Amino acid sequence: MFNDEVLNALKVLKDGGTILYPTDTIWGIGCDATNTDAVKKIYQLKQRDEAKSMIILLDTENKLESYVTDVNPLAYDLIAYAENPLTLVMPGAKNISPVLISADGSIGIRIAQHPFCQQLIQRFRKPIVSTSANISGKPSPQYFSQIDEAILQGVDYIVDIDQHSKEIKTPSTIMRLEPNGKFEFIRR
Repeated sequence: MFNDEVLNALKVLKDGGTILYPTDTIWGIGCDATNTDAVKKIYQLKQRDEAKSMIILLDTENKLESYVTDVNPLAYDLIAYAENPLTLVMPGAKNISPVLISADGSIGIRIAQHPFCQQLIQRFRKPIVSTSANISGKPSPQYFSQIDEAILQGVDYIVDIDQHSKEIKTPSTIMRLEPNGKFEFIRR
């Protein structure tokens, strides 16, 4: 079943659709991070201002340089030693939909630890968007049963993994990392 879900989600992503899926943090809404039309679908679904950025997930830190112009080597240590899921916001975003790139040229990237996400991204060979499965301004759902009906109805595919889990997960720590090594916590 796990493999079937990866294949089903993969087809939706390749077709420019949106998915609702479990991550190593909270349930997320995702799409192909290089497909502007798909990214805009998520903004519309969440009723979110396009000025508010969303993050992308990668399956391995080895792909950072494909999506960020100048990766500070400290990024690899931060990822390796992070005890909790870590999103790094770095300038110089490239090779993704321009809609995802913040006004300052940055993008938030997290290396997915959830086995489903890792396998999906590895097979897709592109990053996927990850944003909380809620309408903008409403609380993020801690587990599947708390996801708003509008989100459930609005995505193209709902991944059938971990839907009955009551494990409370929290959003990732967010840290801004500059090429010169300067960093600041945005969310702990």
